[in-house]
Amino acid sequence: MSAEQAPPLWAAAPFVLLLASIAVGPIAFRHGWHRHYPKVAFGLGALVVAGYAILRRGELGRVLHAASEYTAFVALIGSLYVVASGVLVTIHAKGTTTANVVFLAVGGALSNLLGTTGAAMLLIRPYLRMNRGHAGLHHVPFFVFVVANVGGTLTPIGDPPLFLGYLRGVPFSWTAETIGVEWVATMALLLGLFAIVDQVHHRTTGREIRGPEKLGFEIAGARSFLFLLGILALVLVQAHPFVRERQPIAGLAIALGMAILAGAAYASTERRVHAANEFSFEPLREVAILFAGIFATMIPALEYLERNAHAIGVEAPQTLYFASGLLSSVLDNAPTYLTFLATAVAQHGLSVDSPDDVRRMLAEPTGAAAVAAISSGAVFFGAMTYIGNGPNFMVKAIAEASGTRVPSFFGYITRWAIPFLLPVLLVVGLVFFPA
Repeated sequence: MSAEQAPPLWAAAPFVLLLASIAVGPIAFRHGWHRHYPKVAFGLGALVVAGYAILRRGELGRVLHAASEYTAFVALIGSLYVVASGVLVTIHAKGTTTANVVFLAVGGALSNLLGTTGAAMLLIRPYLRMNRGHAGLHHVPFFVFVVANVGGTLTPIGDPPLFLGYLRGVPFSWTAETIGVEWVATMALLLGLFAIVDQVHHRTTGREIRGPEKLGFEIAGARSFLFLLGILALVLVQAHPFVRERQPIAGLAIALGMAILAGAAYASTERRVHAANEFSFEPLREVAILFAGIFATMIPALEYLERNAHAIGVEAPQTLYFASGLLSSVLDNAPTYLTFLATAVAQHGLSVDSPDDVRRMLAEPTGAAAVAAISSGAVFFGAMTYIGNGPNFMVKAIAEASGTRVPSFFGYITRWAIPFLLPVLLVVGLVFFPA
């Protein structure tokens, strides 16, 4: 097979095997999985890299590009994890349904300023503490739905797919202006479902909701917000032409800058804050290792999609919404978004590598509708699995480390994402995006 040909569909087998291992391993081989998952992730990833090195040498640039994206991913999620762990947020409130709904709504809105990763890392621990003693299996899934995904739809900072669009020329305020109504509707439906499920949970278990009578909150380690602002500044500077023209060196420098800020934040954080946050590097280690395998094994799957996207015939906004969304559920939603964006721009006779072309497309009603559908699908459906978006798996790992009961990989999908999230996304797709 020549390097110019698309890889066969079976080349995605290592990716499917890794997903199956992540889903089944912790259940079927609970203790052995935690010892051996690095071998599974690195082994399957190495198999794909070796295949490209031996059989598809002309496409080795894809491997290097995936390595660059992985470095940026780990730098961002790792630095935000470390910096957020230096902030101790204490919520003085009972974990009632009303308190949780308000907390999730504020967290979702905050995701647009701190990014879904930053908001999730900052808020997951106080959220778990607020519900300690009466938490149900629904608490973590709805946090992932709202704070780690749907909440960050309004700005390029909010979610990685939107940031890729920003780098390609989508104006900063375009998403909020274009799909703000869809965001409000999706958030309202999810928060309403949470309220119903939470009420049923309290009535079924009969557990007492404990907590202080007087509402309030406290923040310790506020100096870490300075490091957080530094990281967000490094995220935004990547859109500058000077930086874009000097990749991948500039990207590596930015990743190094994030690591330095995270190290400074860690060194300056009081030990009592880390102790209260139950901080350890294990959740970050697990996410870094598993996503190393995911980024490597999904290279042929993304290449297949990229080379065959034109033949698939996805042009109507509703089709783009569901197609980009469903693939974002199992592939990382950032490269999936970029693949569909490139295809949509090309269908208008333009290039995704030209910011002027992208803005020209957005000025057309059909082009704007297509990008709105792709943006919504990639962000919203990223919550369908633990691997759809970077912070999802990190939230799961932090919750497990704190002793909170968390749904398994399959349990999350079958008991929460499909029954509760998917119907909301179906309604949004049918109502807001024309077929």
